[in-house]
Amino acid sequence: MTKEKAMTAVQDQEKLVRKFGWRDKVGYMFGDFGNDFSFILQAFFFMIFYTNIIGIKPAHVGTLLLLSRILDAFTDIGMGRLVDGSKGTKAGRFRPWILRGAIPVAVASTLMYMPFVGDWESYGARLGWMIVTYILWGSITYTFINIPYGSMASVISDRPADRSQLSVFRSAGAQLAVLFILVVMPLIVYVKIGDDSVLDGQRMMWTAIVMSLFAIIFYLICYALVRERFSVQPPAKEDRPSFLPMIGSVLKNRALLGLLVAALLLLVGSLLGNGLTAYVWLEYFNDGSMQSLAGLFGIVPSFALILLAPWLANKFGKKEVAVVATLISAAALFLAYFLGLQDQPYLFIAILSVSGFMLAVFNFLVWAFIVDVIDYHEITAGQRDDATIYAVYSWARKLGQALAGGLAGWALGWIGYEAVQGGEAVQQTDATIQGIYMLHTLVPGIIYVAVALALIFLYPLSKKRVDENAAKLAARREAADTLND
Repeated sequence: MTKEKAMTAVQDQEKLVRKFGWRDKVGYMFGDFGNDFSFILQAFFFMIFYTNIIGIKPAHVGTLLLLSRILDAFTDIGMGRLVDGSKGTKAGRFRPWILRGAIPVAVASTLMYMPFVGDWESYGARLGWMIVTYILWGSITYTFINIPYGSMASVISDRPADRSQLSVFRSAGAQLAVLFILVVMPLIVYVKIGDDSVLDGQRMMWTAIVMSLFAIIFYLICYALVRERFSVQPPAKEDRPSFLPMIGSVLKNRALLGLLVAALLLLVGSLLGNGLTAYVWLEYFNDGSMQSLAGLFGIVPSFALILLAPWLANKFGKKEVAVVATLISAAALFLAYFLGLQDQPYLFIAILSVSGFMLAVFNFLVWAFIVDVIDYHEITAGQRDDATIYAVYSWARKLGQALAGGLAGWALGWIGYEAVQGGEAVQQTDATIQGIYMLHTLVPGIIYVAVALALIFLYPLSKKRVDENAAKLAARREAADTLND
């Protein structure tokens, strides 16, 4: 099979299915809603559950989050290769994986939050449960569904404007998950013991179970509403490059490398802050229920970006908008840190909301960035590896998540945080409490400045370049269709 035939777009599918529209956008949104009912839950509550309910040392939690990413380098890219090499079914090459992975990822997520483990006397047994269930969820089942789901955006439509819409709606799904997890969950899982607010293990378990059931429903909605229209037939097995040359080709993609650096830093900054959110409200403000109000004001305004973000991207460019947004987000966090707001929680919420809104601008568009990178790879390398490129990007995001978790766990140890078992209240030192506030504000702010610098100096896909690439690929595919006819 020639390269031209291998790269031929199967655009005839577009004549057989309905045009891209609201059902695709809403369906894609529900896919990430399902994803983040486990991913965001882990980001916000995994560490505090294992330090405060199971009695695991923060440094051990952080080390798990980091070392498990070594395994993910193989599972993510392996899954990407599997998807890229598959011919698919009548439902497409990507959609079927959503059905296959929905129940396993939901079960694995639930197993991570079993409070009875905290009753085990053996620290090694408790540690082992945490390690096994986390790897089962994050390195295996989540990878199994997330790689094809994320790659699917490139085959739903080949138009940059449509892909920006898909990115925005995907991020809206994530924001809906965050809204529930930050606003509703604290009202359920935190209880008062005397004057202290603590996490309740049983409530955490039942909440995780309910969220997993809803995640399955959301995955099914995604499968039902989304359609694959544009695709590239995989080359014959003998024509596909071997693993190492293919990875080498992907890693030569300057746009991918620039985005990897920016995304990794973004995840480290945002998830470091997210991972310490519960600690800030429990220790710095001594009121876990305030996390609900902060979540409400931090998330609800971002839904305006469903309309605003695509307009900004189309008018100014995704890269250009993301640079400005991350710098404003950093400035707000610097302000919160230097003011010191222990006695002014409402002002803290207001400033944090500004930072969160600006960061959401980038997050709402980030999935369109990766599709631009896939197009760039097709132009520069002469082959299209949607799922493999997405897998490399997904692994970098997981690495950022792990670094954030590791940094949070280690930093809590460095500032003297005392782990507890069974949800009991423990009085932390004032230095520890102030250290938590610094880790939640100043450190992420510095990281967001680095994100902006990475986009400016490392990421080459300006608005002009993206539009040029889309036009080149459209011309190529039109010529290929004409030749095949």
